[in-house]
Amino acid sequence: MKHLLLSSLLLTGLVSAQKSQDSVQFKAIAEHILVHGESYNDLKELTKGIGHRLSGSSAYEKAVVWGEKKLRQAGADKVYLQPVMVPVWVRGKESLKIRTNGGHWEEIKMLSLGNSEGTQGKDLKAELIMVSSEKEFQMLPADKVRGKFVFFNFPWGHHHVEPFKAYGEAGKYRRSAASWAAAKGGVGVVIRSLSSAFDDEPHTGSLRYEEELKKVPAVAIGNESADRLARLLEKQKLEVLLNSEATNKGEQLSYNVIGEITGHKDSKVIVAAGHLDSWDVGEGAHDDGSGVVQSIEVLRTFKELGIKNNHTIRVILYANEENGVRGGYAYLDAVKKSKEPHLFAIESDSGGFTPRGIAMDMEEEKIRQITSWEDLFRPYGIHDFQRRHSGVDIGPLKSLGIPLSGLFPDPQRYFDIHHTHEDTLEKVNRRELLLGASAMTQLIYMIDKYW
Repeated sequence: MKHLLLSSLLLTGLVSAQKSQDSVQFKAIAEHILVHGESYNDLKELTKGIGHRLSGSSAYEKAVVWGEKKLRQAGADKVYLQPVMVPVWVRGKESLKIRTNGGHWEEIKMLSLGNSEGTQGKDLKAELIMVSSEKEFQMLPADKVRGKFVFFNFPWGHHHVEPFKAYGEAGKYRRSAASWAAAKGGVGVVIRSLSSAFDDEPHTGSLRYEEELKKVPAVAIGNESADRLARLLEKQKLEVLLNSEATNKGEQLSYNVIGEITGHKDSKVIVAAGHLDSWDVGEGAHDDGSGVVQSIEVLRTFKELGIKNNHTIRVILYANEENGVRGGYAYLDAVKKSKEPHLFAIESDSGGFTPRGIAMDMEEEKIRQITSWEDLFRPYGIHDFQRRHSGVDIGPLKSLGIPLSGLFPDPQRYFDIHHTHEDTLEKVNRRELLLGASAMTQLIYMIDKYW
């Protein structure tokens, strides 16, 4: 009995000593990043020096060169480019005008949805009809839709405390409304932006055409314009005039940018990731310049603090998250071919706001282990371990059974600026950004030590 008691006391003491050691390392990581972290400076270079960077654009290729340089400066043992074939979508000039009862044309703010085919630079004029939901639209007979623009006025769900729930509900209109309209002979689509903001800023984002249907143009308008159109349509008919040069121009070779520090124990891989591309408006600061610079900060911190990583820590700056996820699937194909063992992957792609939690998409045993570290994370504001998702780019790795995770920042402001001209460096707070980098580094430290 005495031996059992002694063993129990020794085990308890060992666990307590390990927690104390880990707590000291957590503090060192956080203090180093908050004082010496380069994430905000890196983000300034990326956003102000290059700007928005849609895959297939010359700006994206500049970002590739920038990413290589930054990973080398951060101390990566190895930096390389992974080939990815990406779509080349070009917005070009665009305008949307409305008029009532044959009056004067009035231009309103708009953005074509990503991957949308435009009007080949020609005017497309038609009557505008409005529906509030997919269900209402599907009840319309085809002759009520044929030859018309359809305005999908689906409202953002402000009743949701969790903004991602509202985004999930509204997302199908951006992705699929153009094909719904085309199936009934509609000539184009206008959607209320997927936006929580009370302003008139239009939000872009990717749509998907069904192959057997005509590719009709689709545009988004801001909430103020959507409200105004809804009021007008309740009283009278409206015509719209769209002129858009948006088009797809095939594919071209591009790259994921990868940098790593070799493991001292083995070559099993731990991934930290963000996506280097952005939409072609704004500066791509929160989406996803923040995730890119936070991932680089993880590697830099391990090197600068002299933390000897057991496993290879690999930073991936993915291509083409916004309109194809080609980078994610290219990396998956490479892992399948190499059979390189992966322990874990985390992505930051929910903005650079204050981190609140760690989302997990993995087996329950792994979830319980990460959750058991909650006491270590709580002093740094990380308390939410209930979410079960990861990131779009690392998502394909789930097919290989690799445990996946996502940094979860405070989401309340994200969809005010997501996919808009407003996604600029000025919307990012330095300390919030660095706290996110700290949380990622702390988690990877624990994974590297205990898995």
